[in-house]
Amino acid sequence: MDDWSDRNRELSQLLARAGIGDRAAFAALYDQTASHLLGVVLRIQRDRALAEDLLQEVYVNVWRAAKSYDAAQSQPLTWLTSIARNRTIDSLRRARSQPQFRSTTIAADDEESDVYDTVADDAPGPLDLLSRASDARALAGCMQGLTAVQRQSVALAFYDGLSHAEVAEQLKQPLGTVKSWVRRALIALKSCLDAAVQGEAG
Repeated sequence: MDDWSDRNRELSQLLARAGIGDRAAFAALYDQTASHLLGVVLRIQRDRALAEDLLQEVYVNVWRAAKSYDAAQSQPLTWLTSIARNRTIDSLRRARSQPQFRSTTIAADDEESDVYDTVADDAPGPLDLLSRASDARALAGCMQGLTAVQRQSVALAFYDGLSHAEVAEQLKQPLGTVKSWVRRALIALKSCLDAAVQGEAG
């Protein structure tokens, strides 16, 4: 590590801290490397919306694998780039597979509530529609209709299972703002996927 740049030494320290569950260190790691890794992903996946979604998956992998990072084997940026490249290539191979989402229960004002409680509708919810959408491209198309912050919030909430408060902390945004982003994103996804399912039925 003696001949490493100051940046790589700092990234190595952040990875080590993230490996023991330090979310602040992970957020700092994200801030310092996201633009570089997005460039790596975009060289393979040209669709920017899909690339941004993949970037979130990359960081989920980084969070889970940070404890296995070995500074003796590779510099941190090389290790991160390898994860991004491999994840993106894998995504191309499984492009036709069904999307997998996980519901999460979050605490709101000292009461337990599901994130879908904010979608006041008796019709099938987003997860029901996701399970019925036979083409993963429909989901990708609907995700493109969201703003970048909405996509990022939904990815953190569902791919990484973070609560609204944790998403707010990671994005350094007010809790109310994050709740609004997620709620509006879910409503938009529901509407878009409902239209896709009806189109398939027709």
